Amino acid sequence: MEKLKNIPELRFPEFKGEWKIKKFGELIERISNPVKVELEKMYQQIGIRSHGKGIFHKEFVDGKILGNKRVFWVKEDVLIVNIVFAWEQAVAKTTKDEIGMIASHRFPMYLPIKTQSDLNYLLYFFLTKRGKSLLELASPGGAGRNKTLGQKEFENLKFLIPDVAEQNKIALFLTALESKLNALKQKKNLLEQYKKGVMQKLFSQELRFKEENGKAFPKWEKKKLGEIGETFGGLSGKTKENFGTGKPYIQYKQVFDDSKIDVSRFGFVEIGKNENQNKAKFGDVFFTVSSETPNEIGMTSVLLEHVDELYLNSFCFGFRPNSLEILYPLFS
Repeated sequence: MEKLKNIPELRFPEFKGEWKIKKFGELIERISNPVKVELEKMYQQIGIRSHGKGIFHKEFVDGKILGNKRVFWVKEDVLIVNIVFAWEQAVAKTTKDEIGMIASHRFPMYLPIKTQSDLNYLLYFFLTKRGKSLLELASPGGAGRNKTLGQKEFENLKFLIPDVAEQNKIALFLTALESKLNALKQKKNLLEQYKKGVMQKLFSQELRFKEENGKAFPKWEKKKLGEIGETFGGLSGKTKENFGTGKPYIQYKQVFDDSKIDVSRFGFVEIGKNENQNKAKFGDVFFTVSSETPNEIGMTSVLLEHVDELYLNSFCFGFRPNSLEILYPLFS
């Protein structure tokens, strides 16, 4: 905002004038439609994920399990909050998918007053840093379940807000961006699935390329790793005091996280002048030898960049091909 003026620096050109400070309670109205629980009837409850990740649907339960629990019918197109984790941005918008479902008294619902507020704008606002700080302000107490949203405090929160027409324009813009991002994420997921399928076929030789002249490449040969290279160990004889400064070394997580070493994430270790430690180099393959679960042992990564004087952590070992023409690094 400009100094002493409630005017945003970035704005759609058709809007002028100052934004106004308003209480949240002036923009919405609290709604509740209690459920008269029938013991033999089945009901489906909703939950809200933290960090703005939306609503999820729980399994059906019968009225006997609900018992005397206070529950309410979920209304479409309202702002809904989990008061226990509001401070973690457990805020969402209901849709037609939640019609006929129920929510406990811990999930208050708020209907925007059409002349004052736009539902999507309010949701986007509470997912900003400023919105999060206000949710925390209205949630006094300690961490976790003791940090509960006070509903009066929530309705008394004050913040700058434009008129409803500008709210609507901002919300439409952000929704369009969100739709584009979701489409790109879906495309990325499909490409990743395609890549996995193609890799499976390529490395099982179900699918093979041909040379540029159309001739088939030679048959693959089965080799033991020991026939085409040799292994080497990581750092030895080091204590925690030796780490933090010195020469770069490949950390365990760099091997674990990706199939190629991210050279921006090296750790540093002190190496003495006459110390005999194995160095890593371009084309080396690294293997994890320990993990919290068995299926995460043997994760691999390859060094695809030239780095001077580089070492390897002690929880992995390296494999160095005798020749990079025998085991091409990008193939590894």
